[in-house]
Amino acid sequence: MEKKYVAEPYKIKVVEPIAVTTREQREAVIKKAGYNTFLIDSADVYIDLLTDSGTTAMSDHQWAGLMEGDEAYAGSKNFMHLQEAVKDVFGFKYTVPTHQGRGAENILSKITITEGDYIPGNMYFTTTRAHQEMNGGIFRDVIIDEAHDAMKDHPFKGNIDLDKFQALIDEVGADKIPYICVAVTVNLAGGQPVSMENLKTVSKLAHDHDIKVMFDATRCVENAYFIKEREAGYHDKTIAEILKEMMSYGDGCTMSGKKDCLVNIGGFLALNDEDLYQKATQLVVVYEGMPSYGGMAGRDMEAMARGIYESIDYHYIHHRISQCRYLGEKLSEAGIPIVKPIGGHAVFLDARAFYSHIPQEEFPAQTLAAQLYLQSGVRSMERGIVSAGRDKNGNQYYPKLELVRLTIPRRVYTYSHMDVVADSIIDLYENRGNVKGLKMIYEPPVLRFFTARFQPLSS
Repeated sequence: MEKKYVAEPYKIKVVEPIAVTTREQREAVIKKAGYNTFLIDSADVYIDLLTDSGTTAMSDHQWAGLMEGDEAYAGSKNFMHLQEAVKDVFGFKYTVPTHQGRGAENILSKITITEGDYIPGNMYFTTTRAHQEMNGGIFRDVIIDEAHDAMKDHPFKGNIDLDKFQALIDEVGADKIPYICVAVTVNLAGGQPVSMENLKTVSKLAHDHDIKVMFDATRCVENAYFIKEREAGYHDKTIAEILKEMMSYGDGCTMSGKKDCLVNIGGFLALNDEDLYQKATQLVVVYEGMPSYGGMAGRDMEAMARGIYESIDYHYIHHRISQCRYLGEKLSEAGIPIVKPIGGHAVFLDARAFYSHIPQEEFPAQTLAAQLYLQSGVRSMERGIVSAGRDKNGNQYYPKLELVRLTIPRRVYTYSHMDVVADSIIDLYENRGNVKGLKMIYEPPVLRFFTARFQPLSS
C-alpha cells in the first residue's frame, strides 16, 4: 500500500497541552482581539499556524547546547561556533548576531541606504520594506509577473525579472541602487523559490553595475530543497552543496534564525565586505549589543550554530516540505483556492477567490483568518491589503494577492493536526456565502497588521 505522507524523521520526547475551546468561548476571544489573530492569546489557540518564526521545536542536541552557554560580554565561545557555522554552511566571512532578522534588516538598511536610493526586490516583505523606507529608500518590485497570479503553476515564481531590474537601472542609474534584495524563498508570493539559474544571472547583472546582492536568507534551506527537486543538474547534489552555491552569488544576507536555523530567537547579518562589516559592528553596539553577541545570549548562539547544521539534513527538510504539501494537496483536492505551487513553509489560501463576494477594501483575508479561528480554534495570518499597508502619502496599497497564510511550525504538529485544519477550511468554504467583511476601527501608522483592530460589517 502506497504511503500517503512522509513520516516524521524524529520522535517526541516532550508534549505540551493545547487549548480545546468551544465556539462560544472563541466568539468572545476574537471580539476582544478586534478580529485580529495577532491579538489572540496563545492560551486560547488550538492549532497555531500564525507563523513559523520562533515556533520551532528544538532538538535534544540544541537543548544540550543551551547548557554550554558562554555568557561572556565579549569573545563568547558560542559566537565563535556561530561564526564558524555561518562561514561553513553559507560561505560568508563575517557574522553580526542580532536579536532577530529585523535587527539585521535595520543595520543593513542604515549602512547602505542613502535618502532617495532605490531597493529592488522580488516582492516586498513587511519589515524589510519598512526598514528600507524608514532609512530613505524606495522599494521597487522586480519579481516575475507569474508571482502575482495565485493559480499560476510556475516552478520558480520567486525569480527576479531581469528586464524589470535592467529597466530600473536605466531609469535611476546604478549609483542609486546600493543593493538588490533577493528573498529565498518569497514569503508573500506563497513561499515560492528562486532558481539557481536566476540567481546566477541576477548576480552577474548586479555586479556588472557594481550593485551588491543581499539575500533575505530566512528560508534559504527550503529554497535549496526546491532547486534540488525542480531544477536540472541539481537532483544529485546535497542540500548543503546547493545552499553554498546559492549564497556564493550574493555579497551578504540577513537571517531570521527563528525559521531555517531552527531556534526560538535570534538572527544575524552576514557579509563578505570588510568595510561594511566594520560599519555594521559600529551600529550593532548602538542597537543590539557587542559585536560578539549582538542581541543574543551565548546559549542561543550555540543553539543556532547547531540548528544551522541540522537544517541542511535532507530527511529533516524533506519531511517539512512534505507536511506542508500534504495540507495543500488535501485542500486543493477539495476545491479550495490556494496559491500554486504549494510553498515550503505555508499553504496560502486565496481569500479573494474564497470570498469572491467580499471586496478587497472589506478585508477578505482578514475576515477569513477570523472565521477560521471561530470555526476551529486554528490561528492563521492575513497576508493581503492589511499587510500591504499604505505608501508615504497615505494611499492604500492594493496587492494583487489577497491571502491567508497557514504557516507550519517546524517539528511541532502531526499530520492529524493538518487534517483538522483542512476539514475546518473545507467546512468554511461550503458555507462561505453568508459571511460578511470587516471594517478597520483602529489603524497604527506602521506595520498595521500586527495591532490593527476590526469589527464585522452589519450589512
